[in-house]
Amino acid sequence: MYHQPSISRTNKSMAGSHPLPLHTKKLMARAGVNRAFALVYSCAILALLYHHFIGLLRSASMVSIFLLLADSVLAFIWVTTQAFRIYPTYRRVFVEHLEHYVKESEYPGLDVFICTADPYKEPPMGVVNTALSVMAYDYPTEKLSVYVSDDGGSKLTLFAFMEAARFSSHWLAYCRKNKVVERCPKAHFRSSNTHRFPETDQLQMMYQSMEERVENVVKSGSISHDYITKEEESEALSRWTEGFLPQNHPPVVQVLLENGKDKDVSGHGVPNLVYVSREKSRDSPHHYKAGALNALLRVSATMTNAPLVLTLDSDMYSNDPQTPLRALCYLLDPSMDPKLGYIQFPQIFHGINENDIYGGEMRHIFQALLPGMDELAETPEMYQNRQVSHSIKSREVLAMAHHVAGCKYENQTKWGKKIGFRYGTLVEDLYTGCLLQSEGWKSVYCNPKRPAFLGNSPIKVHDFLNQAMRWSVGLLEVALSKYSPITYGVRHISLLSGLCFAHLAFWAIWAIPITIDAFLPQLALLNSTSIFPKTSNPWFWVYVALFLGAYGQECLEYILSGGSIQKWWNYQRAWMMRGISGFTFGLVEFLLKSVGISSFGFNVTSKVVEEEQSKRYQQGIFEFGVASPILLPITTAAIINLVAFLSCIAQAWEQRSIEDVFIQMLLAGFGVVNCWPVYEGMVLRTDKGKMPTKITFISIILAWVLYLVSSFAL
Repeated sequence: MYHQPSISRTNKSMAGSHPLPLHTKKLMARAGVNRAFALVYSCAILALLYHHFIGLLRSASMVSIFLLLADSVLAFIWVTTQAFRIYPTYRRVFVEHLEHYVKESEYPGLDVFICTADPYKEPPMGVVNTALSVMAYDYPTEKLSVYVSDDGGSKLTLFAFMEAARFSSHWLAYCRKNKVVERCPKAHFRSSNTHRFPETDQLQMMYQSMEERVENVVKSGSISHDYITKEEESEALSRWTEGFLPQNHPPVVQVLLENGKDKDVSGHGVPNLVYVSREKSRDSPHHYKAGALNALLRVSATMTNAPLVLTLDSDMYSNDPQTPLRALCYLLDPSMDPKLGYIQFPQIFHGINENDIYGGEMRHIFQALLPGMDELAETPEMYQNRQVSHSIKSREVLAMAHHVAGCKYENQTKWGKKIGFRYGTLVEDLYTGCLLQSEGWKSVYCNPKRPAFLGNSPIKVHDFLNQAMRWSVGLLEVALSKYSPITYGVRHISLLSGLCFAHLAFWAIWAIPITIDAFLPQLALLNSTSIFPKTSNPWFWVYVALFLGAYGQECLEYILSGGSIQKWWNYQRAWMMRGISGFTFGLVEFLLKSVGISSFGFNVTSKVVEEEQSKRYQQGIFEFGVASPILLPITTAAIINLVAFLSCIAQAWEQRSIEDVFIQMLLAGFGVVNCWPVYEGMVLRTDKGKMPTKITFISIILAWVLYLVSSFAL
């Protein structure tokens, strides 16, 4: 959530000398232990790197170079991770104290931005639920506006929000009257804990009727005239002519609800609801989501120009109606830095199966590490002093809104460079945060007990690996840019902040050590070549200590953040799958793009899930199904690790010494245990979610080729 700095300064005088705090902050107890452990562990890392260099000086080989490369990358990642662990903080807010600092009528305005791009990959009903959940905030309706960016330029999405506007008049009144906590309609009606009020059944029928109409329209691809009830709606939809294409169309700004004119069924005002589809042209760059958000910044500035801005993904619905008030506890706190500009909430997901088989919660990152990144900031600046007084439906305002949503508006301006969300990467949030923090802005990390937002996590292997590939391409664009966190960030922000951003930006290089450790020791084992110290060698224990230390600390952090050992195990397995496949593909894609061979574009992760796929996921069964090349590294590694481990077991059975290759055997065995779901998919399953036979066959050939190559090289 972004804000203009004038808010906190304005309200400091109002706070006076109130003894009741708006929030408290304390250093987590584990900070001291983290620092002590970091000192000891760093000594072990330096010792291992010394061992590698001495080995290279004595006898350089490709194997020793690859091992040094893998351990050097792991050392770099470990160092950047420590930046999160030095000052982990915990904050608590006191919403009930707000009344002592500011009157409700004086709350700052809030503009909510929701982005969607494809009605077939991001079903409109999901976006509608997100919008309705924030429209029902415990916040003055005259201060609240919701803007929906449809980057797919689809009349289907607009129709869905016309339906949502009608339904909201009943939904908002229902939530207000009954003090509903779960204000996402879909989540409310499906919850087993939902209290049934007198109007609940009737409202649920209305919701289901709306859902049926929207889904019918999406399925057919056209809007029946029977569904259009107002001339204004018909006029808005008439803009979709034959020449209106997703990548080539004029701007569309449609006001669906206007505060002060539209009311809910109880007579209360409703928030503004505005549909925006910025202009698209084949000869103008669109800059993906960053471009869509900047268009929303400009459109909202012409209409409401609120000092607070909340940005949400299409599926990230509000789970706590008091979220804006929690943000105000920081923004209006006189003790906060006047340069506070950003409140960050963790991404938390609903629908995760019992043991989170894909590590979709990303708990270690959002719950264990990010508290150590507290007080890092980002905020856009624009039109800070402009006052909006006209009706948002006035001809003047709408003309200006359409103008600033045009694709030529940014030409010869600083948009995307110095103003708004920054261009040049698919991960505009991290890039913008890093650059703006270098300008002196600060932020806080807000992680309330009740999650502020809940989103969807991929439930298919193909989807979560493609998501990792997309992340890695965007992150590398940041990591290797002119404003890289490891160079520019460290110099212009602070050492720890720069390292935190660098850790995230360099995610893709996890591919290097994971891929090397997944193939090299195992291929050496198949060729009876020892590449690690014997068990009798003191250096053996250095390897053991480093492995157990890193895994032990991560497991402990995961459990302390509320996770289980089973979930942690699945998380680390999913991370290795991302590393060997998604991150590797992303790294290659980025390198090809850098030399002009590939032109990677934004690909929306599909939120559409079939019923059978959902059932398998809830049962903890991996969903492979798609014959995609992105699965090949995983299946090939699974085959090589299994054969290598079995060959070592056979060697031990024949009473031959395995002291020289014990570490390699452990790595192969570790790989086999982690690859069990892959073996199930390749051999034991017959359902539609099994590993495609084509992928299995190609993997066997690749494994054989790698073995033949290694037999000459090792």
